[in-house]
Amino acid sequence: MGILAPPIRWVVSSLHPVPLRIVLVRHGLSSFNVEHRIQGRDDLSSLTEIGQRQALTTGVALRDLTFAAAYSSPLGRAADTARLLLEAQGQGLNAQLDEGLLEIDLEPWSGLLRSELKEQFSEQERQWRQAPELLELQRADGSSYRPLEELMLQAREFRQRLLDRHAAALTDDQAAPQTVLVVGHNAILRCLLLALLNLPLTGFRRLRVDNSGISILNLNSSGVQVESLNGLGHLGDPLPAKGNGARLLLVRHGETDWNREGRFQGQIDIPLNATGRSQAEAASRFLAPVTIHRAYTSCMARPRQTAEAILAAHPGVPLTSTTGLVEIGHGLWEGRLEQEIAAGWPDLLADWKRAPETVQMPEGETLQQVWDRSLATWQRIAAGLDGAETALVVAHDAVNKTILCGLLGLGPAEIWAIKQGNGGVTVIDYPDGAHGRPVVAAMNLTQHLGGVLDRTAAGAL
Repeated sequence: MGILAPPIRWVVSSLHPVPLRIVLVRHGLSSFNVEHRIQGRDDLSSLTEIGQRQALTTGVALRDLTFAAAYSSPLGRAADTARLLLEAQGQGLNAQLDEGLLEIDLEPWSGLLRSELKEQFSEQERQWRQAPELLELQRADGSSYRPLEELMLQAREFRQRLLDRHAAALTDDQAAPQTVLVVGHNAILRCLLLALLNLPLTGFRRLRVDNSGISILNLNSSGVQVESLNGLGHLGDPLPAKGNGARLLLVRHGETDWNREGRFQGQIDIPLNATGRSQAEAASRFLAPVTIHRAYTSCMARPRQTAEAILAAHPGVPLTSTTGLVEIGHGLWEGRLEQEIAAGWPDLLADWKRAPETVQMPEGETLQQVWDRSLATWQRIAAGLDGAETALVVAHDAVNKTILCGLLGLGPAEIWAIKQGNGGVTVIDYPDGAHGRPVVAAMNLTQHLGGVLDRTAAGAL
């Protein structure tokens, strides 16, 4: 019997080896992508020259990693991406082809131009955009099926096989950490992300996965953490292309001495250290090509200093400070190292790691209080933007995590499922307006800080 899907109750430190790391990569640009055709499960599309270069560039970006195994969809555009990527990565590994990574089955639509799809299947096309989990199609034999439901079942089965194959890394404390590469397609990778996070299909449209985008998840025997999502920096563009609707860039402040020491900062106003200033300047260079119209920050020094450094490349952009984005109040824990808290509040600290939503900080806040004020502030900022605008928001670890949990459909209990590195950049789009469904287009991008892995300090909040 395989190990069960892990509950999301876990803190991971980037200062220690991750038992199992999963690197997800979507195939490179294909001929059907260029032609705006529906690909689905048919193997009629192939990598373009650009797609081949993307695969090779992705392999170079992943050279610092050693893969214990690689898995790929057997469809040509994905299998060729995996082959080229692994050749450039230089480890000499071959990908195992797995039908669990096949793309969604859109049999009656395959090969159609998107314009033809809207003309011939207008109601179903609208359903696919608005609530794809409810879409029903008919196969050539006349049978009806829900393609996204079928794909989610496939994703869950692949997840289980993957966990079974690499169970030793998750369950044996003496086993060596493992990193696994998974190369697939847009829809199957989104479903796999939902399956790993135990999220429902209604979250499908909340995620974005671009050609050759890199996403990284960390797992151990009791949980999963999204380290990053849809990183494209290795391809030369800092962020996914912006479509219609407002965009918000959520950034965590740079490092402080207390981050480095592992002290609980909370609402004590600790400034950036030299590393933190360098991280803020790197984020500024990273975001320099991006047009920013407005900026918001917690009223504390470390996010304000980070925001000011980023805006040095964007003169004239107004910066607004707000108390709604200040870090969680740790109360009597603030300024203390974890071992000091363990000595004075051992049970409460254990609860904070195991079930953070249950903890009332001594003379401080609860996560629900942070959740309420941070998400309310975020929504006010989003509602104040028009569709052409991009806003910068710089805040803190717990604040960013509660915002992202809320946007993804997770709850306060799952904040450890989200990684926020110092100086990391997250991209949220609102294609249907501020009251429509948000899309996490990219999360915790840290390549501007030295590679695809988040190597920033893993200190206390």
